Amino acid sequence: MKKILVPTDFSATAKNAALYAFKLAEQLRAEEVILYHGYQAPVNIDPMVPTIVMPDIDTLKESSEHALAHFKSVVCPFCEPSIKVTTLARYDHLGDGLDSICHETGAGLIVMGITGASLLEEKLIGSNTLSVAENGTIPVIIVPSKAVFTKIEEVMLACDFKKVVETTPVQPIKNILDATGAKLFVLHVDHENKQWSADTPFESLMLDTLLYGYKPEYLFENNDNFVEAVNIVALEKMVDLIITIPKKHGLFAGLFHSSATKKLAYHSNVPIMVIHE
Repeated sequence: MKKILVPTDFSATAKNAALYAFKLAEQLRAEEVILYHGYQAPVNIDPMVPTIVMPDIDTLKESSEHALAHFKSVVCPFCEPSIKVTTLARYDHLGDGLDSICHETGAGLIVMGITGASLLEEKLIGSNTLSVAENGTIPVIIVPSKAVFTKIEEVMLACDFKKVVETTPVQPIKNILDATGAKLFVLHVDHENKQWSADTPFESLMLDTLLYGYKPEYLFENNDNFVEAVNIVALEKMVDLIITIPKKHGLFAGLFHSSATKKLAYHSNVPIMVIHE
């Protein structure tokens, strides 16, 4: 994680995410933070005849780069001088993910703020942040708008104990633990043992084997509200980062449906790291 990519739309939430990224870079001993803006041509739809107005691409690029330069000047005073801060503007759509940008720049981690938490946007539209987290393969840390950086010393992994070997991206988890030296909690949320099966003890043993040497502490919360349970335990254990894995193997029913990750991103008070199986 020598380089961290920070997409920005120049909002207050994006500024907060950038400030978080600077402090995180300091803890991870990262060398560079890249402030990135993916710009697009604005769409002007006439109520009678839908049309798309395409401004000059060079003008869009110049405007984006100017805004990035201003944004950098505002946030850079909060960054340690030893950390290089660069900017990058591309004609791009964040909803497609940022894998290509990360491969181009060498960034191994994305840090983004979460915006658009109105009821309409949460349920119907979502946000660019969630699109990046869902469609990419690079780990993404989602920073709630009111989150303030605290040194990562306690990390909590939300786990459903299903197909652990096939679906747990062990290396990214180990990477963040190695980089921070944090203690690991593993949380399983259930309600009246509805998620319990004959395979659960074996699956928990397999996870313990995968995380051998990291001495995880296992926590079990009896609650039918996934988000509430995660936030309660995070507060009790003073967790600094929550790790969640939005699974794609078809078993979307239950607590670990991708919608649970979406709700957690909007309502958590703690930054959330999304990593893929």
